[in-house]
Amino acid sequence: MKYLIHIFTFCWLGYAYETQAQELNRLTLSDVVDMAKSQSIAARQASTTKETKYWEWRTFQSNYKPQLTLNGNLPAFTRSFTEVIQPDGTIQFQPVRYNNSSLNLSLSQSVMQTGGQIYATTQLQRFDDFARKNTLYNSTPFAIGYSQPIFRFNGLKWDKKIEPLKYDESRQVYIESLEKIASKSTEYFFNLLLAQVNLQIAETNLSNTQTIVKIANEKYEIGKTTRNEILQLQLESLKAQKAIATAKRDLEISTLNLKAYIGLQSDNKIELVIPALLPSITISNQTALSEAFDNRSDAISFRRLILEAERAVAKAIGDNGLNMTLTATLGFSNRGITIPELYNKPQSQESVQLQLDIPILDWGRSKSRTKTAEAQKKLTEYTVEQAKQTFRQEIYTKVTLFEMLRNQLALTAQADSIASEKYQIAQDRYVLGNLSITDLSIAFQEKDQAKRDYINALQDYWKTYYELRYLTLYDFEKQRKIQP
Repeated sequence: MKYLIHIFTFCWLGYAYETQAQELNRLTLSDVVDMAKSQSIAARQASTTKETKYWEWRTFQSNYKPQLTLNGNLPAFTRSFTEVIQPDGTIQFQPVRYNNSSLNLSLSQSVMQTGGQIYATTQLQRFDDFARKNTLYNSTPFAIGYSQPIFRFNGLKWDKKIEPLKYDESRQVYIESLEKIASKSTEYFFNLLLAQVNLQIAETNLSNTQTIVKIANEKYEIGKTTRNEILQLQLESLKAQKAIATAKRDLEISTLNLKAYIGLQSDNKIELVIPALLPSITISNQTALSEAFDNRSDAISFRRLILEAERAVAKAIGDNGLNMTLTATLGFSNRGITIPELYNKPQSQESVQLQLDIPILDWGRSKSRTKTAEAQKKLTEYTVEQAKQTFRQEIYTKVTLFEMLRNQLALTAQADSIASEKYQIAQDRYVLGNLSITDLSIAFQEKDQAKRDYINALQDYWKTYYELRYLTLYDFEKQRKIQP
């Protein structure tokens, strides 16, 4: 029976340990970043925006492809009274009851170079006079035509220049959104990591303080310490207990925030792994700036904004001057009382039309619109130039900051190691009676602050690194452009 109890206890402890291990998620910084990029709400929003821009691009492309359209009025029944002019000039209202249906099939193709449109059409019309029991047909079996604006703004030509830039810009915006998510998830990662470290510090401090309190009580009994030191140590113990409660609260809040942002639905506990430094990489200002202007959506938007301003000027000039539209149609038409008659020896059909729109007196409206567009173009050029300078300055600042933080992080890590060793020595000296409680408390605070400073330095380092990735869309560790 004793052996059975021992075996059962051993199996139960093993199962409990395995269950606890399964319920604990150990996550690195890269794990958190990957989760945020793949399953967070922000990532899904970015993906949806990317899909929307893709279908907008497809809509633009369809404007340059043939369009087949079927339209008509079927049926078109009318029953009413209509005015009829009599031979003597008087008017009488006669009852009418008829159906005038039509069906038209047309194929059109826009011409980007000229802004015109070529089209082909076929049409069938049927007229039923129910009062006289008469049916007539009218048809255009086939006709081809061309419509060409003259001296007018060609929107198709300008869209061909601008829309591809807008689509390329949207794709880079998607990559930027993912890198922004990475930077934000880094912030949540280190908030939770700092909360975990604070809890570990508080628990360690409480354990050490309780041990020192026991030693101090023994020394007090033999008269080698004072009541004031005992009270000071008891106060430190209470502070440690309060710090544990605060750290647990902060840990719970930080855990919920991290899970909510990266889209982690599991209820398992999270243990974060303190990230190490990146391998020795060198980021030059020239490389960062070059990659930024090659990859960032801002660099594309600079060109797009200039083109849009030029398009506005061209539109103001085209819409304000002499506008003409030439339309020519060549085909066949026929009429009859049956449908087969429509296609028996159809008659030729020609149509030429020139529509004019000439502003004669507009009190300077046309000139004002043109001057406004030109002034707006100059303003856009100045704005873009200023944005470029700001863009360059931001890149230079981030690269310099990253190098400074890397050096600072090495110093902070060294300070953390020294502070920990100093506290251990101070604790041993206090036990031996060679150090006052005040000096021990100072070493105690320096150790805690050094550890927190190290975590904060790590956070600044990694956040700046991901911000550099966001600003350049370049992976400096793998030395390649970031792909979606």
